[in-house]
Amino acid sequence: MTVTQQELDEIALSRAEYDMILDRLDREPNPVELGMFGALWSEHCGYKHSRPLLKLFPSRSPRVLSDPGAENAGAVDLGDGIVAVFKVESHNHPSAVEPLQGAATGVGGIVRDILAMGARPIALLNSLRFGPLDNAHNRHLFQGVVGGISWYGNCIGVPDVGGEIYFDSCYSQNPLVNAMCVGLVNKADLATSAAGDEGNVLLLVGSGTGRDGIHGASGLASRTFEEDQELRPTVQVGNPFLEKILIESCLEALATGDVVAIQDLGAAGLTSSTVESADKAGKGFILDISQVHRREDGMTAYDVMLSESQERMLLVVAPAKVERIRRIFDKWEIPCRDIGRVISDPVARIVEEDKTIAQVPIRHLSDAPMYRLKGVPSEDQARRQRLSLSEVPLPLVSPEEVLLRLLEAPNIASKEGVYRQYDHQVQTNTVVGPGSDAALLRLRGTDRAIALSIDGNGRYCYLDPFRGGQIAVAEVCRNLSCSGAEPVALTDCLNFGDPEKPEVYYQLEWCIRGMARACRVLGVPVVSGNVSLYNESRGQAIHPTPVLGGLGLLEDIARYARSAFPGDGLTVALLGDVGSRTRSSDLAGSEYLQVFHGKIEGRPAIDLDMERKLQALCRRAIRDGILASAHDCAEGGLAVALAECSVQGGVGFMGEFSLPQRWDAALFGERQSRIVVSLAENDWMALQRLADESGVPIRRLGTTGGDRFRVNRQIDLPLQEISGAWREGLERAL
Repeated sequence: MTVTQQELDEIALSRAEYDMILDRLDREPNPVELGMFGALWSEHCGYKHSRPLLKLFPSRSPRVLSDPGAENAGAVDLGDGIVAVFKVESHNHPSAVEPLQGAATGVGGIVRDILAMGARPIALLNSLRFGPLDNAHNRHLFQGVVGGISWYGNCIGVPDVGGEIYFDSCYSQNPLVNAMCVGLVNKADLATSAAGDEGNVLLLVGSGTGRDGIHGASGLASRTFEEDQELRPTVQVGNPFLEKILIESCLEALATGDVVAIQDLGAAGLTSSTVESADKAGKGFILDISQVHRREDGMTAYDVMLSESQERMLLVVAPAKVERIRRIFDKWEIPCRDIGRVISDPVARIVEEDKTIAQVPIRHLSDAPMYRLKGVPSEDQARRQRLSLSEVPLPLVSPEEVLLRLLEAPNIASKEGVYRQYDHQVQTNTVVGPGSDAALLRLRGTDRAIALSIDGNGRYCYLDPFRGGQIAVAEVCRNLSCSGAEPVALTDCLNFGDPEKPEVYYQLEWCIRGMARACRVLGVPVVSGNVSLYNESRGQAIHPTPVLGGLGLLEDIARYARSAFPGDGLTVALLGDVGSRTRSSDLAGSEYLQVFHGKIEGRPAIDLDMERKLQALCRRAIRDGILASAHDCAEGGLAVALAECSVQGGVGFMGEFSLPQRWDAALFGERQSRIVVSLAENDWMALQRLADESGVPIRRLGTTGGDRFRVNRQIDLPLQEISGAWREGLERAL
């Protein structure tokens, strides 16, 4: 029977890939088998276009305990027998269709990835992108996503400690919802998803299986879409209360030592969880779908195998231990069903009682094709990079007006109205929560803490993917360093358009190359991640948006810094690239250039050697007790960074430093590798000495105090006025 192109399109397989399946099987697959191939060969599960490129990332260090992709998340040894497990994943397409459930189940899914490593989830972060808020649909998406994140995270009792939100017209049809979760586990208790020996029992625990999420991996996350109505059935529905007790029951089961393997049911549901678990053990399995508990009548074998219903886990247990594990789930009133066995023959065999439904060699399913394409920059790539300061007129308004407008711009304004909806103190480990450059969470039983941050800038990558990729890594590490923590490892979420288009593949490849180079220079590996491609609709692709989640280690929890100025009478200085000569790259991709000139142009620049030295200096000065605060210069430039430090600390600033004629580039340009710090005047010589030893320039900017914000003669505003602009900007936009 010939498969139609429409049927192949529904599961995101090409005709050539279907022919490849025929060659491997030497027969036609039946509908269930074809659906399994479609899911596992999807971009979301199979990484067809990105696997060769992801190998460019450095992924090793003395602390790293896992290979990227080998397990559900990256594992990093923190010492004292403690392992941090973390990962970021996207739920972009579901959130475009059903924002509340899409975002909520994105949180649930990443939490189960951490649980599948045997770790207790201790922190959530998120990176969000939307179209401009003057559009009603974008406001609907924004409010739905924020509502979904707060609803799910608050219910499961995992604190949401950090994140970022940006707005740009390229995300109007394609919002980005990237969720990150961090967990902790004793090194001896780190779990695996490899199914173990022949005869082991497959236990399906958690929610009943429904029809929600069918084709989520293949139909929704692995192709572009034009109309959201056709995709609503592919969005999963979450139950955070069930997830909460699923976390507790699985951790209790793991604590017995009787669980051989554990795997979450995420993309492609039962198909991916069973195939991946068996494949990692070099085994096969028999799965009886008649034993799968369901919440809908009339479900077919196809429905059961491809459903992405939430709050489900697969446990692999030796036969003699099944009853003990079952009693744990009975106590928690969570369904626990024996659905199959591990077999020595490496075959996926799906049965319904005595009837064979599907039978495919595991290697055929797990070995998705790989494509190494040739990327070509778009025709206007070079044009976008051409930017001369002489062609950018000074604004017709005063520096004061520029500062106020930037502070209230949604990309810069305070996100407190969002994160106050999230519980960031539950579990009582949070030392520094949302609002600073990085969150800090104590490691109980030690004097240490972990720092967490998430960051990315699509504009820079749109202008120059290679340099933009470097900047993305540098900034997330800089955020960690501003807290005093040493960056230990990264997780990445690569959000791009259709990789089959040469210009998009070019962006993907060169962003990864740039990120990999920065990782090598800064000495930080990528240990886990996710690729989200096909983020485009109606021919409009998003900006290339690599998002990085960073984990850092602070050796002494008593020595850390926040971004806010902590009091009056402190000396304020700038560390890093402090040169007074302005360059066109200072304005490249800047918020100022977009807000006041309506342009996204230029070529951003970064000196990674300077970045490395700057971050090391900042960490050393915090560790030595020299710095009272540290805040990186990012969106909005130096003046905005100073204003944020003042507003967050509730203390004024009096600045006196020379400015060039192009005050707009000096105050609001987004030159990289700069950190605003404050310190007691009697510590100035110590900082100067460290800076000289490190080869890092330093420049005095002024002092803290009073109730006004002053920068030379250019800016003189009441602290209350700049505070109002920054704190109320997002609310006004909504």
